[in-house]
Amino acid sequence: MTDSVPADLPGPRDPAAWLTLPDVAERLDVSISKVHQMIRDRELIAVRRDGVRRIPADLVANHTVLKHLPGVLNLLADAGYDDEEALRWLYLADPTLAGGTPAAALGGDQAREVKRRAQALGF
Repeated sequence: MTDSVPADLPGPRDPAAWLTLPDVAERLDVSISKVHQMIRDRELIAVRRDGVRRIPADLVANHTVLKHLPGVLNLLADAGYDDEEALRWLYLADPTLAGGTPAAALGGDQAREVKRRAQALGF
C-alpha cells in the first residue's frame, strides 16, 4: 500500500489499519476460502485498495469479527449500499457515537444504536 489511504476513499487512513484476506484468515484461524465465504455472506466487508482486497483491521478485533457487523452490513445492503458506500458510512465521523464512527461504536455499548441507524437508512 501507499503511505496513506487517499482522503476520498472510505475507511481507515493508516495503511497498517488494513488487513489482506490471508491476514484475516490467519487472525481468525480459518481458511482463506472461509474468509471469501464470510465476505459473500456479508459477515465481513472487503474493498480493493491498490488492487488488493482488504478489510479494516478494527472490524476483526480479538480474533473474531465484531458481533454486530454482519447485521449492520445486511441492513446497509438492504438499504441499497454497495461495499464502498457501506464502508464510507461505517467510517463517517459522528461525534454522537462512542469512538466517533459507527465502526468504532460497534465494538462497544452503542452497537444497538448503530444498528438502529443503519435500519433507518432503508426508509
